[in-house]
Amino acid sequence: MNQQQSLVNKRIRVRIPEQHHQEPVISKLVSDYHLTINIKAAMLGSNGKGDGWFDLDLRGSSQGIDAALSYLKTLKLELWLDRSA
Repeated sequence: MNQQQSLVNKRIRVRIPEQHHQEPVISKLVSDYHLTINIKAAMLGSNGKGDGWFDLDLRGSSQGIDAALSYLKTLKLELWLDRSA
């Protein structure tokens, strides 16, 4: 199986609360789990205050995506999976 066939896509929505704003949460998904991230939509409070909401398309190996989702859960972030994607 070539690399292109082993890649999967998953769409998620995640809420990143203000206490995590100084952490590179989305960047870690790329560097630690070797995912390609496409930010489809985002909503942030004015001046970076409050929670941030992100609609993300994740692309990578199924193992990488599963590990990344586990990481997000360890941070106790609200996470919704798009079951239709």
